[in-house]
Amino acid sequence: MTLLDLPTRPHAGTNRRWPALPRPVERFVGIAVLLIVWQALSSAGLLGENVLAGPVEVAQAGWQLLAAGTLESAVWASLQRVLIALAIGVPAGTILALVAGLTRAGDDLIDTPVQALRFVPVIGLQPLVIMWFGIGDVAKISVIVFGVMFPVYINTYAAVRNLDPRHRELAHTVGLGRLAVIRRIILPGALPGFLVGLRMAVAVSWLILVFSEQINSTNGIGYLIVQAQTFFQTDTIVVGLATYAVLGLICDALVRVLERKVLAWLPGR
Repeated sequence: MTLLDLPTRPHAGTNRRWPALPRPVERFVGIAVLLIVWQALSSAGLLGENVLAGPVEVAQAGWQLLAAGTLESAVWASLQRVLIALAIGVPAGTILALVAGLTRAGDDLIDTPVQALRFVPVIGLQPLVIMWFGIGDVAKISVIVFGVMFPVYINTYAAVRNLDPRHRELAHTVGLGRLAVIRRIILPGALPGFLVGLRMAVAVSWLILVFSEQINSTNGIGYLIVQAQTFFQTDTIVVGLATYAVLGLICDALVRVLERKVLAWLPGR
């Protein structure tokens, strides 16, 4: 018997011309290209310092702020505001979501007002917040709390309401009481949705902080940016914005680590 000899295509990996890079390195290739182009435009004089300082000038400004201790104190002040706001807003959003998702009365009394309030621009609350709490840290933290509550509420509420009813039926069949059903069925089932809301809340907290710290601040990263704007120091402005971005990425990475730990029981984790 003569077998048909079909040409085969070599494996895609054998034709790769470039050596494989570690995944973390590959993820930063785009950033490296952006920095190179940015520095080239700055060195060529196409970007003036009053328009946008180059990466080298930004790095020098950041080092000077670090050496003077200015950046460290600003980061600590901003981080405190975010952590306090998350410590208040995340539990508040979670409790409201559980009450609204588990009871019909809670759904009627809580969900509609919360859904209406989440369409109110956070920036639009600034005049009221200043009238209520003044221009200190309480006002800044209150604005962040208002912003972080809604992602947690929306995702946790949806997770509770969308649980498979067969799980509750099984719990009642085996004789679990209401508290046991909440502890063993509802809370674990709603945990993935809660963590999605937590990641969104962390991102929102830093976005709102950028705005709140530029209003009558005496410390924090936003204060550095406002001061740099006064003296047209674009390098310091970029340092502040980059610091916001790095802190946000670090917080998001911590939430992702927590997500992998607590959801290890889910398939595909």
